[in-house]
Amino acid sequence: MITFLVSITALIAGYFIYGRYIERFFGASPEIVPPARRMADGVDYKELKPWRIFIIQFLNIAGLGPIFGAVLGAAYGPVAYLWIVLGCIFMGAAHDYFSGMLSVRNDGMSLPDMVGKYLGPGVKKFLLIFTSFILIAVGVSFVTGPADLMQSLTGWDKRIWLYVIFAYYIIATLLPIDRIIGRIYPFMGAILLFMAVAVASAMVWKGFSGEVRMVELTADTFRNFHSNPEKNVLIPMMFIVISCGAISGFHSTQSPIMSRCLGNEKYGRPIFYGAMIAEGIVAMIWATAAMAYFNGPEGLNAAADGGMTPAIIVDTICKSWLGKVGAVIAILGVVVCPITSGDTAFRSLRLVIADSLKYNQKPIANRIFVALPVFVIALILCKVDFSTIWKYVGIGNQVLATVVLWTSAAYLAKSGKSHIIMSIPATMLTFVCVSYFIIAPYSDGGLFLPPVAGYIAGGAVAAGLLALFLIKSRKTSREIKVNKS
Repeated sequence: MITFLVSITALIAGYFIYGRYIERFFGASPEIVPPARRMADGVDYKELKPWRIFIIQFLNIAGLGPIFGAVLGAAYGPVAYLWIVLGCIFMGAAHDYFSGMLSVRNDGMSLPDMVGKYLGPGVKKFLLIFTSFILIAVGVSFVTGPADLMQSLTGWDKRIWLYVIFAYYIIATLLPIDRIIGRIYPFMGAILLFMAVAVASAMVWKGFSGEVRMVELTADTFRNFHSNPEKNVLIPMMFIVISCGAISGFHSTQSPIMSRCLGNEKYGRPIFYGAMIAEGIVAMIWATAAMAYFNGPEGLNAAADGGMTPAIIVDTICKSWLGKVGAVIAILGVVVCPITSGDTAFRSLRLVIADSLKYNQKPIANRIFVALPVFVIALILCKVDFSTIWKYVGIGNQVLATVVLWTSAAYLAKSGKSHIIMSIPATMLTFVCVSYFIIAPYSDGGLFLPPVAGYIAGGAVAAGLLALFLIKSRKTSREIKVNKS
């Protein structure tokens, strides 16, 4: 229990200490008029209250990742706590803050355009295609996933729930941000908050009473507990499985949506950095709960090997710890997570396409013109098995996050500031992604070579990119000095 409580405390402290440092280092200013006021169109550019933006941002980025991803990551053991805490504070939350605030500083610019501005047109073209793939994959995954959960909860046919969720996604994608998303998200946020607090409270109570054993992170438990360590190598596999609870590139596709609603830059830290810290707390709760319920990572692995999926594990824990009423509300919270990320995934994709085409989105006809082909493709992809799509979302998230970290580092270099707070995380995540493609099994998109081969390749590429970045950043620094003189 000590590890769990210390981890939660560290995440909260990270928001107040490192989050404030990041805010000051970036140079957020309440004097700068944001795009929500300068470019208001009543559809996407519309100022909302800060607390409402926080809830929307939190629900946008949460998805199934900090729940299902944390449960899967817990199979590696308590070492997952370190990645969630340190990754969230120094990488994920900083990544989300920079992606949001850079968009604010660039008129609410979508991610591919923003990356293109700082890393060049070639990277922009790649990211336009890559981001579109990630967004439609997440959108489709978060149609089928919630439909499965609702079918198990109500007994209704899955197809009925597919149509209901799809209809909601279409409406939420087309209508102004404050009509649907801005109005119902506070209620969905309350459900999600209840779920997290209820599970955490039940776990702590049972921990004090001795009913469950909460595994501590010690020298003895600092190892890979996975039941199949040959295919699930701790580094890099755990860093990919746990993405949303530590760092996820999908978040950078969502931050520009809220950047168009931000009324003052002083709210950037609680909204962008703070929402990620909140997600890290949710991930900590579920990673700990998964290990505690099954009496340690060994028991969790045995349950998973016996056929218990993350959805079944979450359902089992909620019913056991919270009773029937609490379990229904908690499961609704689990359903809310993917739905509130799926709708904004499609909305973000509409904005990305429209921005790339320079196509005005104020007229509803223009929004339908852009969104209709997206939903036709999504409907077709719904026939593909959920696990087939989802297995590529994890590594896609981290590749996208790597690009955004390098973009943030480039922005700092061009601003004449030290870039190490972003270039070091970018280098680390580059190593993780490259080594994953070498080490991961064929079924997960890798070459399934020995770990040493992945570490050599990952280290070489990461070091090479860092060296290239340092050369270019030094050139940029000289140009800045010349211009100033």
